[in-house]
Amino acid sequence: ALSYLGRLVGLHTLVLAKILRLRVDRCLAITQMAVAGVASLPVVAATMLLSGMVLGYHIAVQAGQLGVSPYAGWLVAETICRELGPVLTALVVAARAGSAMTAELGTMKATEQIDALRALATDPVEYLVVPRYVALVVMLPLLTFLGDVIGVLGGYVMAVMAPQINESVYFNAIPAHLEGWTVIAGVLKTVVFGMVVALVCCFEGITCRPASEEVGRATTRAVVYCFVLVYVADVVLTAILYPG
Repeated sequence: ALSYLGRLVGLHTLVLAKILRLRVDRCLAITQMAVAGVASLPVVAATMLLSGMVLGYHIAVQAGQLGVSPYAGWLVAETICRELGPVLTALVVAARAGSAMTAELGTMKATEQIDALRALATDPVEYLVVPRYVALVVMLPLLTFLGDVIGVLGGYVMAVMAPQINESVYFNAIPAHLEGWTVIAGVLKTVVFGMVVALVCCFEGITCRPASEEVGRATTRAVVYCFVLVYVADVVLTAILYPG
């Protein structure tokens, strides 16, 4: 585990060095933003909408039984913005866009296209990894913010079905109790999540063994490692960003 993390840190160092020296191909980065970010929006929206609906219904029912119905909207928004939105968005992007990145780079490795880049004096990290890294770091916070909004609206759709809650009660409690830092910190988490997903998926792709069957194994490893590391990063970031 330590060896693997060390190799990820080494790759991250190379990527940051390229970015600090402004060695970023803007066209490739924008293309990856569309592929990894914009194309993931429908899946993120559907996931957050349905999760918000389920969460909103359960909270509305329990809040009505406990006599705290005016706080149902705030509880939904707090849960989504603090934890549910950032983590679910990162997992969805890792499963959809991250797996595609690993498969694409793994196929390039198996067909010796990465070796061809080196033969043409092109740095594979600069050409392949940096644009994907920038794309995920930029797009994941935006997707998270949109997912938070959609999740809260999904909670409203189901919460108003409970007899104890109406539209004004659901939304009135949110601006009064939801702190701005809760939303900002949740979005900041996904910057780190974007780094994790990009590094793991690109690393598994460019280090994949040059065999067709290894591409599928590398893709599976990438998704599993992303899930585990996102949860680990979430625990650490929660302790840092929400100290008490």
